[in-house]
Amino acid sequence: MRARHLVFRPECEKRKSIVVASSSPIVSGIAGRYASALFELAKESKALDKVGEALDKFAALLDGSEDLDRLVRNPVFTAEEQVAALDGVLKKAKITGLAANFLKLVAAKRRLFAVRGMIAGYRALVAEELGIVSAEVTVAAPLSDKNREAVLKALESQAGKKISLTEKVDPAIIGGLVVKMGSRMIDASLKTKLNAMKLAMNNA
Repeated sequence: MRARHLVFRPECEKRKSIVVASSSPIVSGIAGRYASALFELAKESKALDKVGEALDKFAALLDGSEDLDRLVRNPVFTAEEQVAALDGVLKKAKITGLAANFLKLVAAKRRLFAVRGMIAGYRALVAEELGIVSAEVTVAAPLSDKNREAVLKALESQAGKKISLTEKVDPAIIGGLVVKMGSRMIDASLKTKLNAMKLAMNNA
C-alpha cells in the first residue's frame, strides 16, 4: 500500500462521513476519525489483522520506551523531526506497509499526540467488525486461569458474543471485582454470577 493512499482523505478531520460506528465514544474526535480512516483502508486491503498486529507492536514500543513516549507527547518537536525519528523506529521494529505509512502520516499532520487513542479506536472498530465485545475487568490481584475463564463465560453469556477481555489490577478494591463491558449495564443475573465468583476468589 503506497503512502499516497493515506493522504487522499485529509478531510476526515473535518467531517464524519467515513467514520464507522461514530456513535461510540471510543471512535469520536480526532483519534476516532483517524482510526476510522485507517480501518476503512485496512478493510479494503484485507489487512485488518496485519495492521492490527503492527499497531500492537508500536503500542508495546510506546509503553516500553520513555524516549519514544516523549517524542509522541512533546509538542516541542517539529513534524519533520517526529517523522524522521519515527521512520527510524519503525524500520528498526520492522513495522512496514499500511501501518507504517499511517503512523508517519499522523506524525506529518502533527497528530502523533493522539496515536494511543487512534490505536484504541482501530482495535474497537475491528472488534465490532468481527462481532467481538470489548470488556475490562478490574481485580485486586491477577486472575487465575480458572477465574479468568469463568469471567469470560459469564460475560459471553450476557453479551451473546465473543468477548475480548482486558484485565487491570487495582489493590484498592480489596478483593472485589469490577467489570465494564462497553456502555452496557450489567444485569442482576450476571451480577449474581460475578458475586459468586468474588466469594470463591476471596475464599481461595
